[in-house]
Amino acid sequence: MIHALIGAAMQEQLMNDLRRSFDGDAWHGPALRDVLDGVTATEAASRPIADAHSVWELVLHLASWAFETARRLDGAAPAEPVEGDWPVAGRFDGEQAWAAAKDRLLVSSRDAVLEALSRLPPGRLADRVGEARNDALGTGVTMAGLAAGLAQHNAYHGGQILLLVRAVRRGAR
Repeated sequence: MIHALIGAAMQEQLMNDLRRSFDGDAWHGPALRDVLDGVTATEAASRPIADAHSVWELVLHLASWAFETARRLDGAAPAEPVEGDWPVAGRFDGEQAWAAAKDRLLVSSRDAVLEALSRLPPGRLADRVGEARNDALGTGVTMAGLAAGLAQHNAYHGGQILLLVRAVRRGAR
């Protein structure tokens, strides 16, 4: 009984941490929704730092890993995201495409991972994802570690996005 209560409490905490990493009120600072608010397609496609990813590329990367995390939480074997680790954005062709990319991250992938985590029986939070530890592929961790890792991934790249947007806007002055 106590293990079930602890598992359910941990699952709820992980869901809250993930939700906050996407939507706000995160301890680490601005969430993804906050750092992307008001960013234009032109700003998102800009490359203010040579050899660095653009905001748009980061958004596609974040969404692909959120969907992969949802897939794993639903019991699928770990793999690279279907779209790839760094999905090719194709053409950065305007506000409509940018809005779709943001929606894919902030709504579709967010909902997919939160729904998958809510379906996971709390007793499976300690199950391993994959066999061996592979940092790049995110294996060798528990299901709880996978969910916590996605929140950390969101925070890490959210900070990058914030800095890139500031760099673009400073360069536009």
